[in-house]
Amino acid sequence: LHIGGARAGNRGLFALLAQAETAGEASAVFEHYMTMAFGLARPVDDTPVHPERRRWRSSYLKLLQGWGLDANGPAGAVLKGWVESRFGLVPAFHGAPLARFPSAAWVRYLEQKAASRFHNNNILQQLDLLFEFSQWMLARFGLLGAGPHATLWRGSHDLAVQLVDGSLRERRCTVRLNNVVSFTTEREAAGCFGSWVMRARVPLVKVLLAPGVLGGTALAGEQEVLALGGDYEVEVAYGP
Repeated sequence: LHIGGARAGNRGLFALLAQAETAGEASAVFEHYMTMAFGLARPVDDTPVHPERRRWRSSYLKLLQGWGLDANGPAGAVLKGWVESRFGLVPAFHGAPLARFPSAAWVRYLEQKAASRFHNNNILQQLDLLFEFSQWMLARFGLLGAGPHATLWRGSHDLAVQLVDGSLRERRCTVRLNNVVSFTTEREAAGCFGSWVMRARVPLVKVLLAPGVLGGTALAGEQEVLALGGDYEVEVAYGP
């Protein structure tokens, strides 16, 4: 699964990545390339930078930080909009259920998705490269295992609302998750985010970010995996 033109338009990046011997080396190459390609470097001297220029330099890292703070804020809207644009998955929730259109919830989502706070500096192209790089890292270094799927976990307080097929009593069901969603590699961590815990086999081709892809601490606190959502067949358990 690839985004058209992302690798072809950045052949130099993937040529450099091919020379990396460790995941850490590859992360450093990617982050340096993104800094140079999208002008993300901070000034090295004391030259003042106009506030508008600082605000214009939105980056994938700031977007991920914003998602980590509030997935239903402006950063979350831009990320959900990117998934909607590239994969055709419409979001189901952004601060409130996105059901009938138009509605107050839909208007809020559309306004935040287009706002300049995060939606500038070719942020969608930055996310394209992040996805392609993550896919490259997963294949090259097996960060989530060698198979086509990874067993991941997710906690929820309102699982019944997400139920599409099956029964919670039977512990096996199909749930409809948002178009981009957080999982974790640790079952214990998932239990901190809801009384219901889902166990899902997530296709690696749906993973946008996994632990070890980036060298920094972006979404690393709970061993978070950011993946495309949609309908998932899951096993569920209640309680710790």
